Amino acid sequence: MAANDYYNSSASGHLPPHNRSDAPLPPVPGSHSTQSISPVTSPYDEHDDHNNHNDYNFPPTHSNSAAALPLNTSYDNQNYSDRDHTDTSYHGHNDSQSSDPFADQNAIPLHQQGRMAPGSKRYDSDQEARYPPGHEKNIKKKGWLSGRVTWVVYILTTVQIGVFVGELIKNGMLTGTPIEIKPTFNYLIGPSPNVYITMGARYTPCMHNIQVLTDLVEPINWPCPNNTNSNVTEAAACTLSQVCGMGGVPDQTPDTSLTAEERFRDRSREPNQWWRFITPIFLHAGLVHIGFNMLLQLTLGRDMEKEIGSLRFLLVYFCAGIFGFVFGGNYANPTSASVGASGALFGVLALVLLDLLYNWSTRRSPVTDLLFLLLDIVISFVLGLLPGLDNFAHIGGFMMGLVLGICLLHSPTALRQRIGVDDPPYTTVNGGEGTAPDLQAFVKKPLGFFKGRKPLWWAWWLVRAIALFVVFIGFILLLKNFYEWRNTCSWCHRLSCLPVKDWCSTTSFTLTQTESDQPAKRALEEVFRAARKM
Repeated sequence: MAANDYYNSSASGHLPPHNRSDAPLPPVPGSHSTQSISPVTSPYDEHDDHNNHNDYNFPPTHSNSAAALPLNTSYDNQNYSDRDHTDTSYHGHNDSQSSDPFADQNAIPLHQQGRMAPGSKRYDSDQEARYPPGHEKNIKKKGWLSGRVTWVVYILTTVQIGVFVGELIKNGMLTGTPIEIKPTFNYLIGPSPNVYITMGARYTPCMHNIQVLTDLVEPINWPCPNNTNSNVTEAAACTLSQVCGMGGVPDQTPDTSLTAEERFRDRSREPNQWWRFITPIFLHAGLVHIGFNMLLQLTLGRDMEKEIGSLRFLLVYFCAGIFGFVFGGNYANPTSASVGASGALFGVLALVLLDLLYNWSTRRSPVTDLLFLLLDIVISFVLGLLPGLDNFAHIGGFMMGLVLGICLLHSPTALRQRIGVDDPPYTTVNGGEGTAPDLQAFVKKPLGFFKGRKPLWWAWWLVRAIALFVVFIGFILLLKNFYEWRNTCSWCHRLSCLPVKDWCSTTSFTLTQTESDQPAKRALEEVFRAARKM
């Protein structure tokens, strides 16, 4: 006799009525996709998650096999120690109404969070698969104040656009036009270098002594910020303090009582506008420059902030930007100005590249993502060959981004599969508070946190520690070289300029002596010759 016949036989009178209320059988799942996706969504992916994921949540089973256990591994920013207790989307009715002693609500709940089951790859980033059906309506109602806004990217972009508008306004007030037309045309469609130097560009003469300049015994006149004259003598009429602005620098009139080496080592009157390692992040050389940077920042930068959180993103952004300008200050042409957020964005590109490599097998189209990423890098590097930009800032920012990515991003998928431990979700900005159970466990029991760790876990954390130590020491050495040792590279400046129109052999400004006799002209030629060799 079939089971259904037994319970329904009371209608035909064969058996007495059986008053029993069983929990209904769970619905038969459809073709459930188990494809995992990298947490960093690529702007080039086709977002067809509705077609590739179903909303079925499987009920727990009594099997001891870990592979048979359904794991909710989505990046849903909930406290994933409590998530299994509240997810009842697969129940057809309230479990409390069931009197069946063998119903699943009496079983011991099994928690697999924090461990990777065999065959699983990483957390599922599909937005629709995180919540039971109908929950997406509640998400949409939260709006802008729900923590979904990438505040760091939006605030930085707003400030940078505002500063660029200020550059154009100041250039218009000083020269009569918002973009530089005279004495040369700015191919990036932006202000004169004279203007963004006064507004905080990285400009080495405003930051420390330059030996080829301190060797001169006559005062040097510099081109004024309002210069539009191509005549050298008439254009140069300002002091270095007027050129630098931002409070000025000490008087640079040479002290003839000192030797050239003593003047170079004299720190009492040395320019020291150290903040020019930071302020250039907010400045841009032209409309083409800021347009490409903001496009990259509002696409890849915004996606990265969404996934790793605002704090991590802010840390990588400014560390990469500052390290890039410090690196360029050591090896770029010392008399060329440099501006732009490209160094910081190269740090973000390094994060995206690491995430792609870490999760290559889980990405839908990894080759396409890699090609687009390489295209972004090539375009940025080509722009860095133009005047006012600095490829050394790009290279330095990328190196810092790689190191911080190794330290801050989740471990590679293959490594987590080998050690059987998964990382908790990032504290993201996708609406919800992320958790860090590993950090909580470390605070509560520091020694117990390290018990039972596999050798590969220790090896990876050793790699992270070494990478962080190396980049910290490198930063200190670069600062020491910039201010003390002054070791330079004779050919490195060619990585940041195109060999056209003397861009690689001349400086951004023309320096003149106050006297126009023949010895002064020879001294001026010596300055240019020394600048070309640096």
